[in-house]
Amino acid sequence: MGIPSWDDIVLIEHGKNPGDPTVITVNCTDKAGLGCDLCRIILEFGLYVSRGDFSTDGKWCYIVLWVVPRPSSLKIDWESLKKRLLSSCPSCLISFYFDQQSSCSHPPPVYLLKVFCLDKKGLLHDVTKLLCELELTIQKVKVMTTPDGKVLDLFFITDGMNLLHTQERQNETCEHLGLVLGEYCISCELELAGPEYIGQQDFSSLSPKVAEDLFSCKLSHKEVCSKAIPSNLSKVRQANVTVDNVLSPAHTLLQIQCNDQKGLIYDILRTSKDLDIQIAFGRISPTAKGLRNMDLFIQKRDGKKIIDHENQVALCSRLEEEMLHPLRVTISSRGPDTELLVANPVELSGKGRPRVFYDVTLALKTLGICIFSAEIDRHSTSDRQWEVYRFLLEESREFPLASKQARSAIVEKVKGTLMGW
Repeated sequence: MGIPSWDDIVLIEHGKNPGDPTVITVNCTDKAGLGCDLCRIILEFGLYVSRGDFSTDGKWCYIVLWVVPRPSSLKIDWESLKKRLLSSCPSCLISFYFDQQSSCSHPPPVYLLKVFCLDKKGLLHDVTKLLCELELTIQKVKVMTTPDGKVLDLFFITDGMNLLHTQERQNETCEHLGLVLGEYCISCELELAGPEYIGQQDFSSLSPKVAEDLFSCKLSHKEVCSKAIPSNLSKVRQANVTVDNVLSPAHTLLQIQCNDQKGLIYDILRTSKDLDIQIAFGRISPTAKGLRNMDLFIQKRDGKKIIDHENQVALCSRLEEEMLHPLRVTISSRGPDTELLVANPVELSGKGRPRVFYDVTLALKTLGICIFSAEIDRHSTSDRQWEVYRFLLEESREFPLASKQARSAIVEKVKGTLMGW
């Protein structure tokens, strides 16, 4: 047969008319969690999956995704997207184009970007937006405001293009930051992260009350619905998962119906990957009246159906929770300060949800709220690990942070931006 060509593995076909979806086809050898990995990259590039088909025999898979850019997304570099998708495909051809052997055994190198500048509204989002445009992923961040109106931003980043070790790529990053920040930029330095990054790996210390607000799994179905969405959508909010072991002799059929939202497909595939569930065939239907329907024919890793009733209930409950409440947002008092906290579950592979920092800073910039300091930490609960984003907010006339109404408006805006409402 010979080695398949580059386009045989990942093919991107654009629609003929403006507004038509772009069709991404992946045809390669299978691996556990491949669909999740591909959807994570698509989410990272700001694309929305309008429909999709998955099929695999356990050795070879065929995936077709219809995608469209979200209205607020960055300009899409389709060639770079193709390379990133190729890098996730387990193929001898990919090993030829990308040296994946070393990257599989070692995590990508982490670099420290130091940005020292004068403070202004929306500064943190402006820097974050540029890093996203350059395909630089924020792993950790430490933002500090000085009493004289200056800001020191420490970004610990990895490079999706795997070129940050080159002087050209480093110079490009600093030059672009200088252009974006203009006269506000005092200095910009980029170097390989050293021992200071190891110090950033400590898990967060949250008060019991804050941890309860963020991570409680004892919410009733009604409470989950009301906390997961803005009030104007609560009447139609739903997430239903049914199990059918009759239709297929070899697979369990999951029929899912829920409200559409940003990252929905990724959340479902992430959950399946973490629970070691194999999706042999899946169909993602287009959104109708704000609802999304999915049919997934699944097996356990041993190739058997899910027969045990308790296992079925546990799987359905976990999927419903992820669909209704994939991200946690709360505001609390931290001494005299007001702190916004956002948490999302981390994959078992150690990866957090893409573009959370981008979306939160965008929401706060839109509201005109300044950020005094920001951090990204990890937190462990009894059943999983979380990525926690912590923002100390500055008081403003428009949003007096002591006001319950203002706090609710901030939470709703942040949730809406994160979920694409």
